[in-house]
Formats: sequence, structure tokens, C-alpha cells
Amino acid sequence: MEQQNAIKIYSDGAEINAMREMVKNDYLSGFTTNPSLMKRAGVKDYLPFAKQVVSEFPDYCVSFEVFGQTPEVMKKEAQILSSLGDHVYVKIPIMNLEGQYNTDLIHELSASGIKVNVTAITTDLQVQAALAALCPSTPAFVSLFVGRVADTGADPIEFVKNSVAMVSDFDNVETLWASTREVYNITQAAQLGVDIITVPPVILQKYNERRSFTPDDVALDTVQGFDRDIKSLGFSILDNAVTA
Repeated sequence: MEQQNAIKIYSDGAEINAMREMVKNDYLSGFTTNPSLMKRAGVKDYLPFAKQVVSEFPDYCVSFEVFGQTPEVMKKEAQILSSLGDHVYVKIPIMNLEGQYNTDLIHELSASGIKVNVTAITTDLQVQAALAALCPSTPAFVSLFVGRVADTGADPIEFVKNSVAMVSDFDNVETLWASTREVYNITQAAQLGVDIITVPPVILQKYNERRSFTPDDVALDTVQGFDRDIKSLGFSILDNAVTA
């Protein structure tokens, strides 16, 4: 299956069986996780889960996020997670709970050779801060939370364009479109020059099923879905009208 303009597609989740299904798609290049996804998936113990993912998918890039909120704890966690494999990126939020940038920690980790995925980025200034903190010799991602920006009612496209332009000056850094909301985001991200998009399995399933759909196919699929649900209801308007 051909990727959109060679954009790399990652699966976003923490359910191991879903991951196994997703690697059946030859376009898949990696995985991302986060604490909320791990909670939703019922992960009970972080390190056994992370080790299993790294072991089962050694050829796929994987991003694991730290849990700590102090630089000391996050640094120790990042070192542990990074040690699991060369294909592991460690997710560090751009800011802490007080709204202060984690850039000192990001710089220290990046300078030590740890591949950092700077996450929860929503503004141009945050992108600039992340890029200034990253070591030029260590691969890194900047994760743009595009869907969350759009959820505020703002148009995120200029933010994405500006981010792609800034990152283009850094050979070791890739842009990642995060918080994907719909299949069309894959096309948008590719058109805007984003390097990676991370997509929940439920949206990837739609991507697989409907990429070749025409508008008429969409309409037909919709009314067929209505018909299946009508049959499952087991009643009709006319029967109700006769007995009313």
C-alpha cells in the first residue's frame, strides 16, 4: 500500500492486540503511547508492557512517555525507557504542571544521546523552545498536538506550516502530527510536509477500508448502515401508525 507522499504512519495506542493487528499493514512504521492511552488499555505495569512492545516489534520505532513531574524523576525514567532499545524515543512534555518549559531536561537528555520526542506542543514558541534545546547530533521528534489545537475552535494549519518550516533547518529532527481526529488528517499532514502522523487504530481501520471510496460510495455505505440499524430495531413507522 502506497503512503501519502511518503509520510510515515504510526499507530497511537497501548493495546497490545491492536498493535499486533496494525503491523499487518505494510505502511506502518511505528507506535506511540501515552499515559492516558495506557490507562484506557488497562496496562497494569509499565516496564513489562514496554519490554513486551520492544520485544514484539523490534523493527518499529516506539515512543514511551515518562510519568514523573520533576526533572530528577523524569531523567531517571527516560534513561530506563531509552535503554530498552535503539528504536525507542522518550516522550517528554514541553512543559510541566506549572506551565514551565522542560527544556533544560530535554537538552540534557538529548545531549546524552537519548532520542527525545518532545510532546504536547501546541504553539510556534513551544516549537522554537524545543528546537533550541535539542542536541543537533541526536535524532528527535517534535509532536504537534494538531487535533487538540483544532478542538479549541482554532485553525491549526498555520501552526503546522510554521512548525514544518522551522524543523526543516534541523536534519536530526522530524515533525509528528499528533491527536489525529479523522482519516483526512493523514492527507493534510502529508500535503503540509509533516514527517510522521500518529493515528489511533480505529481511524487506521477506516483508512484501510475507505481510502478508495468515491463520494457515491460514501453515500451508499451510509444508507446501507442505516438499513442494518433499521432491521436491528425490529419495528417500523407504518406498523406504529396503524396501531396508534
